[in-house]
Amino acid sequence: MPDRRRFKNRTEAGEQLGAALRERDIDVELVLAIPRGGLPLGRAVADTLGVPLDIAVASKIGAPGNPEYAIGAVASDGTVWRNETAISNTRAEETYFEQEREREAATAREKADRYRRGRPAHDPAGKTVAVVDDGLATGATVRATLAMLREAGVERIVLAVPVGPPDTVRELSEIADEVVCLETPSQFGGVGQFYERFDQVTDEEAMAYLSEGDDT
Repeated sequence: MPDRRRFKNRTEAGEQLGAALRERDIDVELVLAIPRGGLPLGRAVADTLGVPLDIAVASKIGAPGNPEYAIGAVASDGTVWRNETAISNTRAEETYFEQEREREAATAREKADRYRRGRPAHDPAGKTVAVVDDGLATGATVRATLAMLREAGVERIVLAVPVGPPDTVRELSEIADEVVCLETPSQFGGVGQFYERFDQVTDEEAMAYLSEGDDT
């Protein structure tokens, strides 16, 4: 990809995102990373801006027989986003959707509790919050996350990602108050192609990033 930026790793991408937010003079008060891949970036953004880091957890609702195809997503508080077109295309029944919604919401809650290790969640109400992930594809979990934050009374939502396809970025810009995306390539095969190193982030690594700034 000679004409496109490639990030060395997630931490470097996070440092560039933090610099971009600072250059735009956005007064972020809290960074919320989407685990697991968003936590290395979230840590770098939070450190650059000198603000606390927490997590925002959502889980994809997969189609019948095709769990990778998102027909929706649900956040840890139960806030749901429905992909009505995908539901119609897959002919997913409402009973199936509700069963999967309940199951995935429980999964998201368990992950949030496990990652925080007993620490209370930061209250985002009334704050300017940056939601950080390592990149966008369809943006299903991000949509549920943004809906959850609206319900929580967040003052301003800034979605900050290194890379995403133009259509997804454009759609999410209608939901978030602002989207900061460093790269919007027209040819998008997947987030990993824009990183030199894109190893899977383990639960232990993700939790370590979250706990690094406990004294912030």
